[in-house]
Amino acid sequence: MPMSRPPYPPEFRRQMVELVRAGRTPEELAAEFEPTAQSIRNWVVQADRDEGHRQDGLTSAEKEELARLRREVRQLREEREILKKAAVQSTDQRNSAASLSPGVSNSRVLRGRVFSLWAIRSRSSWVRSAMLVPLGRY
Repeated sequence: MPMSRPPYPPEFRRQMVELVRAGRTPEELAAEFEPTAQSIRNWVVQADRDEGHRQDGLTSAEKEELARLRREVRQLREEREILKKAAVQSTDQRNSAASLSPGVSNSRVLRGRVFSLWAIRSRSSWVRSAMLVPLGRY
């Protein structure tokens, strides 16, 4: 796997874009400075999008928002999977409790389910807030 370098600072990118707009070619700048000519061209295109001169792609702000929303969706899906597993475990516990003591009413079984989910909730604080919403108060 090739080694990657840290991204160029935004100020350096702005200066390269200004030099291209002043009349220098990306190839000249690539020979003088470190980035490739294609990187410089990409920076010019992105600057045009951000300034509203091009409509063919996402602006930097839209890209940041999209990345943030994708992270949030990924986290919510993980939390949902944990809740599904917890519900399956509590159903197994409820079924075993009902088979052991046939006189137990459904309300006690539901309370037992809540207690088992509370135990799961106490082990992981980031699941805690997600557990409160679907369970409600019994």
